[in-house]
Amino acid sequence: MKKSENSMKRPTNRRAFLTNGMVAAGAATMGASLLPGASAAFSGEEDRAPITKGDIAILTFLSALEQVEADLWIQYAELGGATNQGLSPIDLPFATGLAPDYITGLLVLDGDMPQYIADNTDDEISHHRFLNNYLESKGAKPIDLSRFSILPPSQVSGVPPKGRLTNLKQLTIDTSWWTRYRSETANPDFGGIFENAVPDLAKGQHPAIPLSDADLGVDANGNISNHLQAIANTAGFHFAFIEQGGSSLYPALAQKVTNLEVLRILLSIGGSEITHFQTWHDKAGNATNITDGNLTFPNLNAGVDPNTGATGNNIADEFQTNLIMPEPTFFLDKKLGPVSLIRPTSTQQGGAVASVVSFVEDGLFLDPSTNRNTGIVDALMRLAQEADEARRKI
Repeated sequence: MKKSENSMKRPTNRRAFLTNGMVAAGAATMGASLLPGASAAFSGEEDRAPITKGDIAILTFLSALEQVEADLWIQYAELGGATNQGLSPIDLPFATGLAPDYITGLLVLDGDMPQYIADNTDDEISHHRFLNNYLESKGAKPIDLSRFSILPPSQVSGVPPKGRLTNLKQLTIDTSWWTRYRSETANPDFGGIFENAVPDLAKGQHPAIPLSDADLGVDANGNISNHLQAIANTAGFHFAFIEQGGSSLYPALAQKVTNLEVLRILLSIGGSEITHFQTWHDKAGNATNITDGNLTFPNLNAGVDPNTGATGNNIADEFQTNLIMPEPTFFLDKKLGPVSLIRPTSTQQGGAVASVVSFVEDGLFLDPSTNRNTGIVDALMRLAQEADEARRKI
C-alpha cells in the first residue's frame, strides 16, 4: 500500500512501477489504430494533420480512465446523490441518495453536496460515452473495462449488488494537492515536494462510503456518529483527489496529440475536470475537526502544520481553507517569474502512467477478499504506456 510520504517525492518510481512485477508482461494491448477511410474531422475545418495511432492511444486511455471515474462516482451518487433536484433534474439511470444519514454528513461540507455529486457523476458518464463514440466514428475500437467489475459494492440497503470496478472502502488518500496549489515557490514540474493536508488519510485504509447499514443511524438529537462524519469527510477529500488528476492529465496529454480536433477534445473535456476540482477543493475545506479511531481531520485554519506542528504566517498560507485559487508559482523557467496555473502539466509528472499509479496507490482497485489489486491494473497500465509513448507529429 501507499506509504505516508506523497508520491510526488518519488518521480523515478513511476517508471520503476512498470518493471517491478506489478504489470503482467503479457497483458493484452487494448489500443486501436485508425481504420482506412475514416474521416479526419467533424468540424469541416481543414486540418492537414491526420489522427495518428498516438492520438487514438490517448483517446482510448482517457476513455478507460473516464469509465473508472464514472464507476466510482456512480457509487457516491447511489449513496449520497441528490434525490430532489428541483426544476433542472439530472437524468441518472439509477436510484440515488440511498443513505440519508451519509448525506447528513456530506451536507456539513456544503448544502449542495448531493446535487454536485449527481452532476459530477453525469459529467464522467458523458466523458466516457463521448470518447467511445468518437473513437468509433474514426474507425477505432471503443474501450470497455466491464469485465473487471468484480469488486463488491456497499451493503447499504437498496444498493444494487452488482460488481464494481473500484473499491471505495479501503482508500489511502494523498492530500498533497492541497498544499501543491498554495505554494509560491514550488512546482511539481520542478520536483517540488508537498505536505498532506490530512496526514492520516495518507496512511492506513479508510472508507469513503458507508460499508453497510451498521454505519448509518442518528442519535436521539438527530446527530450522526463521528465515524459516519469521518466517512463523509474522507469522501470530500477523495472527490478533490480524483478530479485534480484529470485537471493535470488532460493538458499533459494534449501536448502529445497531432490532430487539431483531438486537441480540441482534450482541451474542452480537461476544462470540465478543472471545474470539478475547484468545486471539491472548496468543499473539502469545510470538513469538521474530528477524530475517528486513527483518523483525525485537523483544523486547517489554526495556523499549525498538521504534519510537523510548526506555526507561522507561511504555514497559515499553506493550509488556510479559503485559499483555493492556484497561487502563482514558477513555470517553465524561474527567470520568467511566478504565474498561476494548473500543476503538474509535464508529461513526466502528469502523464498517463503517473495517473494510473496514483489511482493504484489510492487503493481504488483493491479486492477486499485478497487485499490485492484486480487485473484492471495491468490493462490500464498497458493503455497508459501506449498513451505516454504517443508523440506529436507535425
